[in-house]
Amino acid sequence: MATVGLVAVARRGLRTGPAIDHALSEGLGADWRTSIDAGMAARLRGRLPLVRILFGPFFTRRSDVERVANISYGDAGTRNLLDVYRHRSQPSGGPTLVHLHGGGFHRGKKSREARPLIYRLASQGWVCISANYRLSPAARFPDHLIDVKKVIAWVREHGHEYGADPAVVFVAGSSAGGDLAALAALTPNDPAFQLGFEGADTSVTAAISLYGYYGPLETDTRIPSAPLAHAGTGAPPFFVAHGDHDTVVPVEAARLFVERLRSSSSHPVVYAELPGAQHSFDLFHSIRFDTVVDAIEAFAAWVRSREEAQKA
Repeated sequence: MATVGLVAVARRGLRTGPAIDHALSEGLGADWRTSIDAGMAARLRGRLPLVRILFGPFFTRRSDVERVANISYGDAGTRNLLDVYRHRSQPSGGPTLVHLHGGGFHRGKKSREARPLIYRLASQGWVCISANYRLSPAARFPDHLIDVKKVIAWVREHGHEYGADPAVVFVAGSSAGGDLAALAALTPNDPAFQLGFEGADTSVTAAISLYGYYGPLETDTRIPSAPLAHAGTGAPPFFVAHGDHDTVVPVEAARLFVERLRSSSSHPVVYAELPGAQHSFDLFHSIRFDTVVDAIEAFAAWVRSREEAQKA
């Protein structure tokens, strides 16, 4: 019976590839591959790491990536600490990924979700940041979002010290972190969420949400706390992935968010609905998540290529 179950899981995972291909073509255009800079395209991986997936799915660390742990970005103690992941050769000018953990805004920590994504990008020269933020019930909206803005402001001020290009910042998150990533991307430089650091640039290049929550949060203010309320023409490019079997955040919530975002944004929205996927599909290496990581890397290369072309 165990073998039958594993075969079923593998089959569902293999269905991710076609779903991802459709999502990228729908969101970026059928010819999206030809729009990627040749140098970036050459770095995109062409095949899944099946040995690691089969024999070491929970081993996410890489020998060529170092972690600089527990850097303070605010005054909230352990809840205002971040980790920096970078290639051991310490290259300079790399794009930045800020990742925010899940946990329903009540729990969670910076060393849990999306490790395969963070280590992959860091091995490719990115500077990846995984951050804690204040949690409920001690914190309420907009406290969580203010912390995310502080992380982005920290990148702009200190990212170059770790090899990052502060001008290229992707914000990402898992579950509750996906909600915060979306909120941060949709409220750039909003002084309501930047008390004391109003002058900091908190805009982002693009946003990535993995099985995100998009509903309202506990709050004592009248400021809308749901990303849907902030979706507008100024939204950056988005990559959204959600499982169609998610029993924690139903897939209908992701569909509604994507529909609203596409109707208002002037930038592309890639929506990958993953067949058979549950919540928390990014905790380890798998056919499904490594395929999603491939897609995120391709999406980021497309966004960066377009930005470079517009500067030329």
